[in-house]
This record gives sequence, structure tokens and C-alpha cells, in this order.
Amino acid sequence: MSLPFAGRTCLVTGAGSGIGAATAELMAERGASVAVVGLPTDSLGDTVAAIDKAGGTAIAIEADVSDAVQVQDAVDRVISEFGALHCAVNAAGISGQEVLLHEEPIEDWNRVLRVNLFGVFHCLRAEIGAMLRVGQGSIVNIVSVQATNPLSKRTAYTASKFGLTGLTKVAAKDYAEHGIRINALSPGITDTPMMRAGGAQSDQIAAFVPIKRVAEAIEIARGAAFLLSDEASYVTGSELVVDGGLLLRPT
Repeated sequence: MSLPFAGRTCLVTGAGSGIGAATAELMAERGASVAVVGLPTDSLGDTVAAIDKAGGTAIAIEADVSDAVQVQDAVDRVISEFGALHCAVNAAGISGQEVLLHEEPIEDWNRVLRVNLFGVFHCLRAEIGAMLRVGQGSIVNIVSVQATNPLSKRTAYTASKFGLTGLTKVAAKDYAEHGIRINALSPGITDTPMMRAGGAQSDQIAAFVPIKRVAEAIEIARGAAFLLSDEASYVTGSELVVDGGLLLRPT
């Protein structure tokens, strides 16, 4: 089996379940040493156990991405454990409440932005700092097709993901000359705990996907792995949409 990430270290946030967990397991399968990052309440141990069982290398690091100090400590631990950081996937995210804008609780708005946008800023800041020491690197930010085709009553989520698209592009532009590639991956409706928590609304959207099914988390993870790989060596500042044709539907 080809191990394109052998000798490299990858940090994955939101890696206790869903897209983050699938990505962490796939990167380990392809040879990377993986730092599985998430909240203390996340199932980080399950992801590490799955990687260990498959013969890979992983460590669990508890960190809240909305806290810049915790994120920097997580990256510092990766360097302490593995010597360097070569790639990262920023997958941690929350959906927030389903509510009209004028009824949006201020704390819900703040919480979603703290995790989905500020959290990725904290991650990029620490990850890029580590990759500058290596002289190269690759980062994937998990965005969403809902930044382009928003769900109703998801103001905070849509705004955070739209902002993340801009953050990804400006970071890609600023660090390309330093050998660091930064891209966005926008999944469509994916079978994750977050989607299932959406209830009927998620089910209704899934029924309209042109490919007639929702994605499995591993299908999104494969897109992330491609963007991180040397096969995407000339790709930066781009958005890879993996949505089963969802954006092809008229609004």
C-alpha cells in the first residue's frame, strides 16, 4: 500500500467524530502520524483506538479551538511529540440554533463565530507558525456548501462559513511564497452527528441531492487528503466542493 504521508505529521481538529475522525483515520492509514484534537467531551479515544488498531500512530490532545492559548499548546505538543507539523485539517465546527436572525440569541451567535471562524483563525495562526519552521506545509479548512447556498434560519453558521472562505483565501495568498498551501473543502450533506442533530431539515435537504444520497464522512476525508497531498502541489486558495451535485440545483 502506498503511504504518501509517511514521515509527516498531521493535526486534525474536531477529530472525535464525523468528518474530523474519518480524516484522522485516513491520514494515519496513508502513513501520517496524527494528532487527534478535540474537546474533552469528544470521543478522541475512540479515534486514536481505531488508528492504533489499524497499525497507525496517533495521540489525543484535548483543546477548545475557541481558546487561542489551548490551540497553541496543542500545536506545541505536536512538535514536542513528533518533531514538526507538516499538515493540518481544521474540521471543528458547530451548527448553532435554527432561528430567524431577529430572534438569534446573542450568545448563540457569539458561540458559533468563536468556534467556526475565530477557532480556525487560532488554528491557522499556530499551524502556520509551526510550518514556517519546516519551510512548507498544507492546510485544509472545512467550510460548507451552505456558505454558497445557505440554509434558512442558520444565520450564524452561514456567516461563519462565508467568513472562513475569505480567511482561507487571504491566508493562502499571504503564505504561498513560504511553501504553505491553504485550501477550503466544502462538503455537502454528510452523514455525521451534526447532520443527524439537524433532524427533519437535514432529511429534507438530503432528498434533493442530485446523486440521491448523503455523503459518508470518508468521502469528504478523501477530498481533504487529496488537497493535503503532493498530488495537489499546485493547488492553493481553492475550494473543493464535495456535495453530490447539491449546488447544481436551482435555489
